[in-house]
Amino acid sequence: MEEYFNVADIFGENVFNDSVMQERLPKKTYQKLKQTILAGEELDLETADVIAHEMKEWAIEKGATHYTHWFQPLTGITAEKHDSFISAPLPSGKVLMSFSGKELIKGEPDASSFPSGGLRATFEARGYTAWDPTSPAFVRQDAAGATLCIPTAFCSYTGEALDQKTPLLRSMEVLSEQALRLLRLFGNTTSKRVTPSVGAEQEYFLIDREMYLARKDLMYTGRTLFGAMPPKGQEMDDHYFGAIPERIEAYMRDVNIELWKLGVSSKTQHNEVAPAQHELAPIYAQCNVAVDHNQIIMETLRKVANRHGLQCLLHEKPFNGVNGSGKHDNWSLVTDDGINLFEPGKSPHENIQFLLILCLVLKAVDRHADLLRESAADVGNDQRLGGNEAPPVIISVYLGEQLQDVLTQLISTGTATKSKKGEKLETGVRALPDFRKDATDRNRTSPFAFTGNKFEFRMVGSQDSVGEPNVVLNTIMAEALCEACDELEKAKDFDGAVHDMIKKLATDHQRIVFNGNGYGDEWIEEAKRRGLPSINSFVDAIPALTTDATVSMFEKFKVFSKVELESRAEIEYEQYIKSINIEARTMIDMASKQIIPAVISYATELGLSIGTITDACPEADVSTQKELLIKVSNYLKETKEALVNLREINDKAYTMKASSCEKANYYHDEVVKAMDALRAPVDALEMIVDKESWPMPSYGDMIFEVTNY
Repeated sequence: MEEYFNVADIFGENVFNDSVMQERLPKKTYQKLKQTILAGEELDLETADVIAHEMKEWAIEKGATHYTHWFQPLTGITAEKHDSFISAPLPSGKVLMSFSGKELIKGEPDASSFPSGGLRATFEARGYTAWDPTSPAFVRQDAAGATLCIPTAFCSYTGEALDQKTPLLRSMEVLSEQALRLLRLFGNTTSKRVTPSVGAEQEYFLIDREMYLARKDLMYTGRTLFGAMPPKGQEMDDHYFGAIPERIEAYMRDVNIELWKLGVSSKTQHNEVAPAQHELAPIYAQCNVAVDHNQIIMETLRKVANRHGLQCLLHEKPFNGVNGSGKHDNWSLVTDDGINLFEPGKSPHENIQFLLILCLVLKAVDRHADLLRESAADVGNDQRLGGNEAPPVIISVYLGEQLQDVLTQLISTGTATKSKKGEKLETGVRALPDFRKDATDRNRTSPFAFTGNKFEFRMVGSQDSVGEPNVVLNTIMAEALCEACDELEKAKDFDGAVHDMIKKLATDHQRIVFNGNGYGDEWIEEAKRRGLPSINSFVDAIPALTTDATVSMFEKFKVFSKVELESRAEIEYEQYIKSINIEARTMIDMASKQIIPAVISYATELGLSIGTITDACPEADVSTQKELLIKVSNYLKETKEALVNLREINDKAYTMKASSCEKANYYHDEVVKAMDALRAPVDALEMIVDKESWPMPSYGDMIFEVTNY
């Protein structure tokens, strides 16, 4: 029986947070650090030495023997290099434990070994990690011991960003600067900072680790490249919010304990739509901290799964035919004194500041819909977007009935005079209280939905960092705010200018607003008529990184240089090429070494059984067996032909001399098509061949057996 505990007693116990710093740092040192965090001032080395010493002492008390600069290169996961606290041995044979301010502030990983998109040559190795003091250090405890993890940014020797953190911090600064300009125009003289607040919901699958290890496709690519649907999928809707099996509850409990100790406010957990699929949602945090926390969540989900004999799958579409996994990036803007700029109030039509900010969001999303789509694009999302609860590939904004009505009033008359109110919802049961429902429903097919006091960007893939989407959201909003302030600061009649601006913005960008069914075919036609971009694949999305509009905006606000954007586009093309090549090679390996031999063995046994029955009883009817043998043989022939074709096409793609863009497009247009052609007969064979003869666990084995009570 597990012992009970109070979450408040363990929450943040492994974090060098504000309360720990107040307790352990000299008052003067603490104040200097807070000034660095709040005002962005540079930290002097003397102060850093004091902080480093106390951080080291605290970490050693937690069992730490090593420290690491914990950063987020453009690999999709985090990176770290561990150094122990020991210094040179003393003459006595003992050793000192030391950690300097210089070691805290700066590290030097090998920049040429991480994706750089041509920014760094193989022989140019130097890169730097720089401490992000706005995201607290933490001690990670596991089977390997305890390590002090210091969140850092990562840049090249020549200063270009090679990570997710650096541009994110840049975008947060420019967004705060532009938002404060607008607040000052509305008479707010007290707020000193505006911070994007983010809550990233995380979806994931859990399967038995033994079954995972029996599937080469899951091991090498994170998704099943072959697999026929079982008789039952998710059509009964009985898994969603269902009772959580005890085995999964035990896993979730351990995940929560680890996260709570690391200061991650894991709050909500439940079964998701697909069998074996689940979700974890934290409470909102400052944008860069939320991005760090999401990386910690993904690492923890994977690590704890192994202890329970489970495997956590974070791929966007590990199983065809059932719900894919994403993460909903909930984004809002909050001042340092607690004002949520996306809070409409009880009467949104009277909240002029909110209406202007809302219309600026519409402008930002409409103008940069292609870039926002690109920020959520990856190889796995190509399989997920557009079906089974994932939003479609067309960017649109859902406002709901209340704000849509206000917007319509603004467009038609220039003035909004009323806001729809939530009605009384009568349950019809005496014992149940009646209550007031919200004035607006929700729309799960919308990629970018307003949900009360925040926007929910539902397109992001489950294994991706939420860093890139938030860099884009922060910067496109900063641009819209900047242009509004440039105009309003010159206005002689501020109230009249705001009124006219709201009406113009609402009119000019109403095309991006859509409250209907994003899955309907009619929406595709309607979006086309409106002129909204429909970007169907990762490869098609990448060019949005280097358009003139994108480069101009990012360079204006110093979030990205043109060179940095070009390098990221190159990295993404290479990522697509490598991912599809690995998937194709895995299919070839599985088909030639596992599937075809297994089917031949089954067909041989079937043929032998026909001969045996015929010899023993010539008048026996073996037409069923012959029909089955013919069907298996035909599918086997089709499989072999598709295998040969895939091998030839993939070899051609791998050796072709072309730009990364051209090569990625060939992989998308030809190799993926050949992969689909190989999968079709194999999946058909799985439905025929005896289960005992099939060389790998089936969908039914993986997604149902793990949740059996």
